[in-house]
Amino acid sequence: MNAAAAVAAAAPLEPALEVRELVAGYTPEVDILRGISLLVRRGEIVTVLGPNGAGKSTLIKTVAGLVPVRSGAVALFGKSLVGEAAHRMVARGLAYVPQTHNVFPRLTIHENLELGASARDDRAAIAADLARMYELFPRLHERRRQAAGTLSGGERQMVAVARALMARPTMLMLDEPSAGLSPKLVGVVFAKVREVRELGVTLLIVEQNAKAALAISDRGYVLAQGREQVSDDAAALLANPQIGALYLGARMHAS
Repeated sequence: MNAAAAVAAAAPLEPALEVRELVAGYTPEVDILRGISLLVRRGEIVTVLGPNGAGKSTLIKTVAGLVPVRSGAVALFGKSLVGEAAHRMVARGLAYVPQTHNVFPRLTIHENLELGASARDDRAAIAADLARMYELFPRLHERRRQAAGTLSGGERQMVAVARALMARPTMLMLDEPSAGLSPKLVGVVFAKVREVRELGVTLLIVEQNAKAALAISDRGYVLAQGREQVSDDAAALLANPQIGALYLGARMHAS
């Protein structure tokens, strides 16, 4: 039994991230999120989908403490995150990888990964985690002395994910991990996301590529106009042509 399966068997229904009736926005005059609720259970991969402007990225930025909560609740393993400063989220077990500007371009891959563990002082464990990251992402080991800014888009995403994992989060949020990647690299990145789950990490993904994301997910939510419109098992969402036509467009069933 792999790590994720063992976790799921031990606590199949334990809530990891709970969002209830969340209202949030960048300015006091405009609410981008208008009462969103969702649940991510321990050990799951859950994907949030929807058209541009639906509030997907705003949702995870709000959970990460980057957008103020106006009302509603956000809890990680039963403890509220509302009002928590963004720089304190790592200590709470939450890691967030933004869509862009997610590596330190002038630093090497190795230096980027070391920064991910900057709040830790367990040197032996850090060394073991570095070795684990290089095992998970062999390409990064080959180029570990190379500046992160010289890497391809897919390689930068791997650096960003590996750096986040160096903080040993229990929950990892990814914003558009496939953005700008070739179809081949999209497959590579999502295969690595599935391997991250095998480490026992729970994942929430915001993604435009519905087919690729749902293929590795347990469940999905479809947002529109700042609210969740549909939620279901990933396989059911993939098989539902109405959902694709209404909320996701041709991208849902693109090959």
